[in-house]
Amino acid sequence: MKVILKQSIDALGLEGDTVNVAIGYARNYLIPKGFALLANRQNIKFMESQKKKIELRRLKALEDAEKVKTRMADLVITIPQKVGEEDRLYGSVTAMDIAARMEEAGVVIDRRKILLDKPIKTLGEFNVPIKIYPKVNGSVKVLVVPAE
Repeated sequence: MKVILKQSIDALGLEGDTVNVAIGYARNYLIPKGFALLANRQNIKFMESQKKKIELRRLKALEDAEKVKTRMADLVITIPQKVGEEDRLYGSVTAMDIAARMEEAGVVIDRRKILLDKPIKTLGEFNVPIKIYPKVNGSVKVLVVPAE
């Protein structure tokens, strides 16, 4: 089933794109949640009239993503954690912890954009990749240190 995206979705595409998805996915999720419109003549004409606004929003979002990437380039996040034997953490450092520390440092990133394969469970220095915007990726240096 062809639908027109009303907002960007990582797995599908950007706002204004016409994509082909499964019928159930479109009927039960995308259209009722307001993420997409059915790709009929009326909706296609409407989206063509909105094309300039969509392009301006995309350019602004791309510029904002580049600014965030440059701010993150020299950012170092320090997270103190309780440590047990052999420098193993009692808990773990998750994407939510990193996002909270980044917000304290003045860079707001959604925790789902932090590409942490598995939680960090040891002390040390880690480079954590972050997908800021499609085709704009950055990374942040995370230092996990023992809590005093």
